[in-house]
Amino acid sequence: MAIFNSKISPTSDSFKNNRSEMLSLIDRLTELNGRGAKLSEARKSRFDARGQLTPRDRLSRLLDPGMPFLAIGNLAGYLLDTADPDKSIPGSTVISGIGFIAGTRCVIVVDDSGIQAGAMTSGGGYRIRRAEEVALEQKLPFVHLVESAGGDLINYTVEGFSSGGALFGNLAKLSKAGVPVISILHGSSTAGGAYMPGLSDYVIAVRDNGRAYLAGPPLLKAATGEIATDEELGGAEMHATVSGLAEYLAEDDGHAVQMCRELVGRLHWNKDLAPRPERSGLDPICDTDELAGVIPCDYRVPYDMRELVARVADGSDFMDFKPRFGVSTVCLQADIHGQPCGIIGNNGPIDPDGANKATQFLQLCDQVNVPVVFLQNTTGYIVGKQSEQAGMIKHGSKMIQAVRNIEVPRITMMTGASFGAGNYGMCGRGYDPDFLYTFPNAKMGVMGGEQAGKTMSMVARGKAKAAGQEPDEAAITKQEAWLTKLFDDQSDAFYCSGHLMDDGMIDPRDTRKTLGFLLETVWEARNRTVRPNSFGIGRM
Repeated sequence: MAIFNSKISPTSDSFKNNRSEMLSLIDRLTELNGRGAKLSEARKSRFDARGQLTPRDRLSRLLDPGMPFLAIGNLAGYLLDTADPDKSIPGSTVISGIGFIAGTRCVIVVDDSGIQAGAMTSGGGYRIRRAEEVALEQKLPFVHLVESAGGDLINYTVEGFSSGGALFGNLAKLSKAGVPVISILHGSSTAGGAYMPGLSDYVIAVRDNGRAYLAGPPLLKAATGEIATDEELGGAEMHATVSGLAEYLAEDDGHAVQMCRELVGRLHWNKDLAPRPERSGLDPICDTDELAGVIPCDYRVPYDMRELVARVADGSDFMDFKPRFGVSTVCLQADIHGQPCGIIGNNGPIDPDGANKATQFLQLCDQVNVPVVFLQNTTGYIVGKQSEQAGMIKHGSKMIQAVRNIEVPRITMMTGASFGAGNYGMCGRGYDPDFLYTFPNAKMGVMGGEQAGKTMSMVARGKAKAAGQEPDEAAITKQEAWLTKLFDDQSDAFYCSGHLMDDGMIDPRDTRKTLGFLLETVWEARNRTVRPNSFGIGRM
């Protein structure tokens, strides 16, 4: 064993300052995570009056007690619905994540009909699409608890309408791939909301409350003049006995959830899963709680990525690959919850040697079928005459090729800076990692705000000089301040997460259990046999 000897002192001023700043960001995350739930649960009396469970009660009853649930897109839509940070609803009108139903790992989507009647917003649409992608990529049953008013007509955009079709297309892809799709029709689901059960393999409809129709009574009357009741158009009993949309008729929400749990169990989804290796991971020797103080919130303050890994890896034990070569790029072999992985982290900019080192390490991980975890904290590929002459472009490109083309699972954590091509070389969103989660202190963009502002100030002065004019320093100063703020605002972790740049934001102290959960998820996907079909399951 090569147990890491931490140099962090929890009693030091730097640790205490880091911890104080990080805990403040975590408090903000906690408040934002709870904002949608608070708003939705405030309408509990309306659900009670209809004899319904609230969306979160439905989810709670669906999940196996005591088993983990990892949210997907917990901040999606933050600052997209409104620029007011006090009024924006993170997560939008959808609850989504990966959890266990009857012992089976599933992707679960719950329409939060306590917010805007579950109408499809841009943030909510993203959560559903991303959940569908995860289900397809990781071969997990897709379970949707449906109660949706359809599209958000108040905030309608034609581009939203166009891209919204992917929600339904993805369900067709899941069915063709042999991945089961199950819907519970809890309440009224109109237009696009009706296609969600329509494209499911199994539908459970709740008597009296469950309804699905392309056009509800008001729209039908406006469009054709025809008058019909909710039940006649799309009631649960009608769909179970006349249209054939529903396979199962439940008496109430609780009964529907119980039926769904039984149905998932009867899929026997794990019967073809390869035998699971023994997992005997030791807890880290270094305390995971210390991660709140290890990581500076200011990305300009350096820290050793090994300090983070020592609080994540089993037994704080890892092997350091080429530690004296390309030293700003850290490549480690470790186990997390008994699962082997390669870890690439940054202790600064990526130089030519670091890029070469990472490229070789990625290929070696691919050779032995070991997943790779990327821990981003870099201002990018290093610039300057020396690095250019050393082949930075060439070696950086090789690293990007390796990141893009390896076939093992890739999991990315944005733990600090993620700027420029460093974001690409460390498997950013554009490189389709299996999963990407963010720390609340992270920063992402083409460059930092200060650098962007100063760069354009130099450009402005150069332009004035070339024209034989004196630069307007007041205007340049104003432009620099504006650009700095523009870049800094958009690089903020909460802004990026709200604008759909990740799969969600986590408390850094949860890194070990999050990575363990994700590594197990991708292992199952690579070791599961599914039975694809030629077209998808068609409704009779």
